[in-house]
Amino acid sequence: MRKYKIILVFILLTFVNYKCQKKSKQLFNKNLPVAVVEAIEKRIEEGLNPSIALALIDSSGVQYFNFGKTADGGKEVNRNTIYEIGSISKVFTGILLAQQVLDDELKLDDEVNAFLPDSIKIPVMGDTEITLGNISDHTSGLPRMPDNFAPANPNNPYSDYTVEQMYEFISNYTPTRAVGSEYEYSNLAQGLLGNLLAGNKNTTYEELMVEVIAGPLEMEDTRIVLTDKMKKNLALGHSSGHVVENWDIPTLAGAGGIRSSTFDMAKFISANLGYGNTELTKTMEITHKARHHKAGEMSVGLGWHIKDGGNGDIIWHNGGTGGYRAFAGFVKESGQGVVLLTNSTNGADDIGLNLLDPESNLADLKFKSDAIELPEHILKRYIGVYVVEPKFLITLTLEGSQLFAQGTGQEKSPIYPESNTKFFAPIDGIEISFQIKEQQVKSLEVIQDGYKIPAKKIK
Repeated sequence: MRKYKIILVFILLTFVNYKCQKKSKQLFNKNLPVAVVEAIEKRIEEGLNPSIALALIDSSGVQYFNFGKTADGGKEVNRNTIYEIGSISKVFTGILLAQQVLDDELKLDDEVNAFLPDSIKIPVMGDTEITLGNISDHTSGLPRMPDNFAPANPNNPYSDYTVEQMYEFISNYTPTRAVGSEYEYSNLAQGLLGNLLAGNKNTTYEELMVEVIAGPLEMEDTRIVLTDKMKKNLALGHSSGHVVENWDIPTLAGAGGIRSSTFDMAKFISANLGYGNTELTKTMEITHKARHHKAGEMSVGLGWHIKDGGNGDIIWHNGGTGGYRAFAGFVKESGQGVVLLTNSTNGADDIGLNLLDPESNLADLKFKSDAIELPEHILKRYIGVYVVEPKFLITLTLEGSQLFAQGTGQEKSPIYPESNTKFFAPIDGIEISFQIKEQQVKSLEVIQDGYKIPAKKIK
């Protein structure tokens, strides 16, 4: 499923694989690099991110750095502030799978259909059946999302999606590729896996996650359902600069339903690096091993993805929900880890990757102060309605000298010119390019997070 914000995406990610020669453990400086601090402060000043909470992990311990507030007029964030971590939940699910493998309760090569109710069977292309390992490493052939959504509340779209609906979809889905042949990132598959692992232990996904991971690591504020304490420490989610509802994801919890803090997530990353005395070390190591290299330059383990880095392989994942973005990663060769959480749909993966690998550049973002001025007669020609899909329109209006873009059912966002035909919306991370023929605006193209969405002008 893809929603527009102008594009609102459940989970976005990019990932890759490398072998590095540097094996010595390195320590983070006690202060963040100046360029990173400037980048964070600029994003908060310009309204892209209400807050960014960071944790740096190495062999000497954990350092916390906190910027901004929970909301406009809210509290300053700290290491106990709660955020939705979205798709990072998938690596928790991978660990739950690895633990049941270690306990000889199942095997990665076990067929998924064997764990489903007798009346439910997932169709496949060819003779190869989907295994638990396929589901975890995104080679199951199942799509990114099911399409049988009918949310009562579009602002919390997964809250009433049921297990029965999930079973209905997977039973009737027509696969487009053979199992194991290609990489296709699938929230559906990971959500299904979470259900199967919980069912195998006769419990719920949250109870299993707490029993196996959060409990032993003393992650008291890592849950799916917010506790009273977590509610008090919650950073409010933001999209397009406005506060939005939290997303509840009960059925697909294994794909993106967990909430946590930098304090808890630092414990999680420390355990993955082998710091501290935890029985999960061997389990976590299983999830770090690359299972395939079928996604271009990507390597994929159980949940985790692996990217080239100047200091070693970066094992990482990011996540996003309706008002949050998150990043978590580590490098075994250097012994370093990073957690970055923000209560905005503007992510900061570039900061997390830069801290783990200085050769990875910080994003060159556009801000309001980068805009140029255009005369009113040029701005007026862009006013109108543009169709992306029959049920999704983008309406451009002009108020004074300010041009606004508004998607169907969404808040309007100011857009700023960088040339006569190119505009950007810094709060949404959107670029808009207009196509003009014979002095008339014919269409536009929205670019966000690598997606290009064309829209024809209809009036």
